[in-house]
Amino acid sequence: MAGGGGCRRGREQLELERLGQAVRAGSCPPSPPLSACSRQAWSRDNPGFEPEEDAATAAAGPVLEMDVEWGSRAASSLSSGAGGPAGGGRRARRGPAGRGGAEGPGRLPGPPDGAAPRRAAWAKRLARRLRGLWGTRLMEESNTSRERYLKSVLRELITYMIFLVVLCVLTYGTVSSSMYYYTRVMSQLFLETPVSKTERTDFKTLSTMDDFWKFAEGPLLDGLYWEMWYNNKTMAENKSFIYYENLLLGVPRIRQLKVRNGSCSIPEDLKDEIKDCYDVYSVANEDTAPFGLRNGTAWTYTNEKDLNGSSHWGLIATYSGAGYYQDLSRTREVTALQIASLKKNLWLDRGTRAAFIDFSVYNANINLFCVVRLLVEFPATGGLVTSWQFQPVRLIHYISTFDFFLAACEMSFCLFVLYYMVEEILEIRIHRLQYFRSLWNCLDILIIVLSVVAIGISIYRTSTVDMLLKKLLEDQNSFPNFEPLAYWQMQFNNIAAVTVFFVWIKLFKFVNFNRTMSQLSTTMSRCVKDVIGFAIMFFIIFLAYAQLAYLVFGTQIDDFSTFQDCIFTQFRIILGDFNFTEVEEANRILGPIYFTTFVFFMFFILLNMFLAIINDTYSEVKSDMAQQKAEIELSDLIRKGYNKAMIKLKLKKTTVDDISESLRQGGGKLNFDELRQDLKGKGHTDAEIEAIFTKYDQDGDQELTEHEHQQMRDDLEKEREDLDLDRSSLPRPLSSRSFPRSLDDSEEDEDEDSGHSSRRRGSSSSGVSYEEFQVLMRRVDRMEHSIGSIVSKIDAVIVKLEAMERAKLKRRDVLGRLLDGVTEDERLGRDNEIHREQMERLVREELERWESDDTASQMSHRLGTPLGLNGQPRSRNSRPSSSQSDGIDAGAGNGGSNIHV
Repeated sequence: MAGGGGCRRGREQLELERLGQAVRAGSCPPSPPLSACSRQAWSRDNPGFEPEEDAATAAAGPVLEMDVEWGSRAASSLSSGAGGPAGGGRRARRGPAGRGGAEGPGRLPGPPDGAAPRRAAWAKRLARRLRGLWGTRLMEESNTSRERYLKSVLRELITYMIFLVVLCVLTYGTVSSSMYYYTRVMSQLFLETPVSKTERTDFKTLSTMDDFWKFAEGPLLDGLYWEMWYNNKTMAENKSFIYYENLLLGVPRIRQLKVRNGSCSIPEDLKDEIKDCYDVYSVANEDTAPFGLRNGTAWTYTNEKDLNGSSHWGLIATYSGAGYYQDLSRTREVTALQIASLKKNLWLDRGTRAAFIDFSVYNANINLFCVVRLLVEFPATGGLVTSWQFQPVRLIHYISTFDFFLAACEMSFCLFVLYYMVEEILEIRIHRLQYFRSLWNCLDILIIVLSVVAIGISIYRTSTVDMLLKKLLEDQNSFPNFEPLAYWQMQFNNIAAVTVFFVWIKLFKFVNFNRTMSQLSTTMSRCVKDVIGFAIMFFIIFLAYAQLAYLVFGTQIDDFSTFQDCIFTQFRIILGDFNFTEVEEANRILGPIYFTTFVFFMFFILLNMFLAIINDTYSEVKSDMAQQKAEIELSDLIRKGYNKAMIKLKLKKTTVDDISESLRQGGGKLNFDELRQDLKGKGHTDAEIEAIFTKYDQDGDQELTEHEHQQMRDDLEKEREDLDLDRSSLPRPLSSRSFPRSLDDSEEDEDEDSGHSSRRRGSSSSGVSYEEFQVLMRRVDRMEHSIGSIVSKIDAVIVKLEAMERAKLKRRDVLGRLLDGVTEDERLGRDNEIHREQMERLVREELERWESDDTASQMSHRLGTPLGLNGQPRSRNSRPSSSQSDGIDAGAGNGGSNIHV
């Protein structure tokens, strides 16, 4: 009684009463088995579920699932007594008896109270909710519907956009235009100031050691020590504020690196003329012996560890952090005396290969440090080469309100990194090695690794700067070595820049779900093989020209001085940035030949071949996408959610009302184009419109007749009644046309639109789920698309057969007249026996061949297998659908009446 109607009504209270009566009676009445859709929904939410194999066992007892969902003590105790372990979502298979179970009728196994099932239910629910936090596309099952799949994509996209915004705020919040102006004014002061009022030489144009000492005694001292105002008033004592705003931290340091005498070999013929030889710089050739005055750090060697230094990559070589150094003073007078002493005692000599000038300043107005390094390299060829490095860094954090906002963003960034780490671990656990076959997954791992490295550098930088500033405040006459911090800050900036770049690139992973935007990725993936083949051919020619240019122009032109410079210069030539005059002056014969042939092959041939490959592939991709059936896209899902929100706010009509209004406006007949145009203007997608029209267009004529109108109206009225019932009662009643739903299924179905739910309910009677119905629809659409091409080929064959038949009739008529002529000759007694016999034989052979062809054609026509172009019988499996086959058979019949004799 109660067991027969409980599943249809779906009310919790009635179900509990039915179960209570069953327990009191000592046995459970048989309940109807779960439908195929409910089992599928349950298995989707519980991957470990396996359906029962025999229907008799499934129908032997009630399947109780609501105890863990409702959390009711009575429900849990009753479900425990129904025959299964407590807390399970599905009961164990019954024994052969199937009625009372092993415990006997009326006996309740398991714990007496419902505490354990409730705890298991809460734990299971909590685990499901936590797993839902990391629900992505890769965690969805393969049979998931397109709409549910796109919902996961949309949730993943929203989370990722928040992560992208936080990352951009962090990276752009630490960089400002003040850094550029800070670097510019400092570089102008030390790089562009002339060494004297009578000379125009500045730091950039130094050429001799004498110029170096002029710079050290002039612009360097003037730039480091600002002790007087412009009105000759003295500033703060023992403090220097460069440009009156930038505090000089500690004291500057000047350091040099030398190579030892005899580090290179002198030819035997020139040993009498050349006594000393100093090789190019290398760590192995570095001089560590004291020299000059042999006292103090300026004349004795100090290793890199004691100096807490690091290597530096110069223009000529890479230099270590060791050497001979002199810490200058906080006052201009003492520093001038120190520089004069170094110059007088020949601190720089033939063995000197590099001289470093290091100092740091701080601007409290913008909270920025500027770590400055001026490098003068003395190559073994003589002369000198200058380079410089100005690094504005923000080493002190959390001062202003915006800094605390950035601190909150940093915490959010760390949480996002942890979130994505858990997400990738779960995905790797599910897919194993298959996970790494996707380029996007590898990009996710790369972003996480870069983010973790950036977090580690930031923590190290923050902790180190505090110790360094504390040491500086204790001894202000020491050199503050901010160079390692500046180095790590540069690495942090580089890692942050690369991370932001890859994070922006990853947006293509979500944009590809749009039909138009996916053309780029599809084009690139299709033309990979062609591009790789082209790249091999391109770089063979490119590197050949680079080697030629390096050997011919390397000693004459700066842009070709190294092989790497040759490669970059040739890329610039392709882009139109070149200096033909220098090439021509370097070699008046090979220069023009090299330039002309390189431009011709690279620009006019190879570059256009590359563009042709891209254009052809893009055309193919565009044509293929035009033939694909339109599916619901991410934009359609967003539009759908917007429409549902507008309907709930009563600002827009429902889908049922829109279709009903379109039917009323259509009157008698309504074709697909009219319905599509009307519903498209009301915000519905092409996929929804086509699905609705295909469902009711039974004859396939792209028009809805009055009978089809009436069927659609009836279904719409039923749909409207269901919507009214859904609105009137919070617990959704289960009508006779709907699936038996569990609590999880009802929550999920509330997110489905009315059009889709109607199709789901319509398929419940046959036991086919909505997902399976969609798969079948796609298969039928693909079959119809293939049948269309088959029909066109059949029509072409019929036309050709008709033309062949007309030609055969003409030839029959001609040969008949020839035979009549031969007969006439015989009747008149003309003597041409040999000619007559030959003509008669040829004619009879031709006629016999025609008769055999006619017989084969008639047999194939009776069997319904028309012949193709090669005379092979055409398979009946390639016939079109019923809506198209009638017209084809009719056309074939007409053609057959014209063909057969």
